[in-house]
Amino acid sequence: MATVSVNDETFERDVLQSATPVLVDFWAEWCGPCKQIAPALEQISEELSGQIVVAKMNIEEADRTPARYGVRGIPTMMLFRGGQMASMKVGAMPKQRILEWLNEAGVERSAA
Repeated sequence: MATVSVNDETFERDVLQSATPVLVDFWAEWCGPCKQIAPALEQISEELSGQIVVAKMNIEEADRTPARYGVRGIPTMMLFRGGQMASMKVGAMPKQRILEWLNEAGVERSAA
């Protein structure tokens, strides 16, 4: 499953009401580190399809949700589970570190 785009209007439905954990990537077009992690997030979205949804929120197009969750720097990644933010990471990191963070937060890869 590819990453999905969310905005202020769809955040409640697509993230908070999701039965599946959702990793939200807060990003902007002008952000170099955001572009750097985008391919890793696409791969994670495919590899963990069914276990996690990877959503992207452009902070230039949505301002209420980033403000509500205190996003001060980008990229910021937040993991939501059961309508609540469960974990957060700020800054770019390699794919393996993102996977380790998700694992620590309880999103486990199923055996292939």
